[in-house]
Amino acid sequence: MSDHELAARLATEAGALLLDVRAELAEASAQDRKAAGDQRSHDFLLAALTEQRPDDAVLSEEGVDDPVRLSARRVWIVDPLDGTREFSELGRTDWAVHVALWEGGELVAGAVALPAQGVTLATPTVPVPPAAPGAPRVVVSRTRPPAVALEVKDALGGELVEMGSAGAKVASVVQGISDVYVHAGGQYEWDSAAPVAVARAAGLHTSRIDGSPLVYNQRDSKLPDLIVCRPELADAVLAVTAR
Repeated sequence: MSDHELAARLATEAGALLLDVRAELAEASAQDRKAAGDQRSHDFLLAALTEQRPDDAVLSEEGVDDPVRLSARRVWIVDPLDGTREFSELGRTDWAVHVALWEGGELVAGAVALPAQGVTLATPTVPVPPAAPGAPRVVVSRTRPPAVALEVKDALGGELVEMGSAGAKVASVVQGISDVYVHAGGQYEWDSAAPVAVARAAGLHTSRIDGSPLVYNQRDSKLPDLIVCRPELADAVLAVTAR
């Protein structure tokens, strides 16, 4: 099984597990659903990667960071449940599972599962999103949109699309539901590694908000800002964010 196939399979299977957890704990508290989803998905992914790729390191949001990853040749960067809040709210579909592989300084494979939508986006082949007529659509958090995203919306004469998890937001650009995702104010490598791998495979622009490259498997796993957008909008977006 190739790394691309493994990433897609594991993200999809973790997503199916999460749907089961959601159904099982439908009458439980939102906090219980969050905790169970995070832990069970993490345990599944770690066990599967240990079995399938025993020589590779793993960086997971829910795991203890092992410094050995810094000298490893291959590191799987996973977010077992991206959008825990949305997952805990029964009926919401804007949450995701991220599975990415970093090798030799680059993201080489990745998959983003959107379990409640029945969709998994995975490298190496991701359809290019169609251009949409009308004002550019800027996807933002439904609870705390960053000021820079609002500035981009105003500069482009765009409109806002509100959504939950980072993975769902990037996926919305890949799927042609939105055109621009700008984030600033705090994220970690696992929040963006798989979404960025998928976005790059779809031919989208990806960078930090100052235009510099997104770099993974660093000592400090914080990666606080990013841009994912249609390539023809990149210059206009960076003209705002690079300030």
